[in-house]
Amino acid sequence: MSFIDEVKIHLKSGDGGAGCVSFRREKFIPYGGPDGGDGGKGGDVIIQASSGLSTLLDLRQRPHQKAKRGGNGMGKDRHGAYGDSLKILVPVGTVIKDAETDEILADLTEPEQTVVLLKGGRGGQGNARFATSTNKAPKFAQPGEPGEERWVRLELKLMADVGLLGFPSVGKSSFIAKVSAARPKIADYPFTTLVPNLGVVAYKNYRSFVIADIPGLIEDAHVGAGLGHRFLKHLERTGLLLHILDISWMPERDPIQEYEALNRELSLFNPELAEKTQIIVINKIDLPQVKENIPQVLPWFTGRGLKVFPISTVTGQGIPELLDEIARNLWGEPATEEW
Repeated sequence: MSFIDEVKIHLKSGDGGAGCVSFRREKFIPYGGPDGGDGGKGGDVIIQASSGLSTLLDLRQRPHQKAKRGGNGMGKDRHGAYGDSLKILVPVGTVIKDAETDEILADLTEPEQTVVLLKGGRGGQGNARFATSTNKAPKFAQPGEPGEERWVRLELKLMADVGLLGFPSVGKSSFIAKVSAARPKIADYPFTTLVPNLGVVAYKNYRSFVIADIPGLIEDAHVGAGLGHRFLKHLERTGLLLHILDISWMPERDPIQEYEALNRELSLFNPELAEKTQIIVINKIDLPQVKENIPQVLPWFTGRGLKVFPISTVTGQGIPELLDEIARNLWGEPATEEW
């Protein structure tokens, strides 16, 4: 299934039904009077968050949607039926914005959370409503009110406790595959991961947390370089960032410069992202050159108060200690049961 995290759609609520102009016509009842019924209310447009969805793909394939109009009133004081409301299901974490003003209309962060985005038009009153002592046979009725309509943009921001940050091919996908049931496609070339991956980590004492692997972050990601401009927004909801580094490329590539470059991208995209707590993860500790390079980079990070965890996604070395540190940040203290 394609991962679609942003769509623009046109929505319209139902028009109200028209009121009816009718007069009672029965044998032996002269001057029966008006008996036109009211029109029915148009259907609303309702958007609801569903935990069973993970993409906005269905909405991209149907960019124009509208609710049903109300039924017209009829004679014998019969009212028109209410129009069926249109209910649209979206993934949890969907932000609804006005497409023209960028105003946030709703932010659906909980399963089953519902918002009535557009209200249906009221039905018109039939002529029976307008009978008075001075006008006993009104020959007019109200038309139904039109429904509301607008273009909206839906943006999906992943709901995750922890976000993985790092340049391509540093081992983010391998890490999420190691600690969770997520099975991203992994290969040794840039931009292997083309969509975000979510993994649920089963931690101690039946506790769990969600990790998001955000792909395609490189320098100038905030202005569209690589894939990062599409996915940086998914880090906004995370409470903690794991910044994964691969120092096996030294001295050809400087991991400290890469760390600073990505943090600069976070700040340029959203200054609040750069303020989130980060844990530094040095991957591929199973390689001899990584062990040799650690003393060159470790003092730089620890001198700035950052915690550093060397790990190996191949052997699992250092991962239990890293998960304990994540638990401390999320819940205050790690559980005591063995991982």
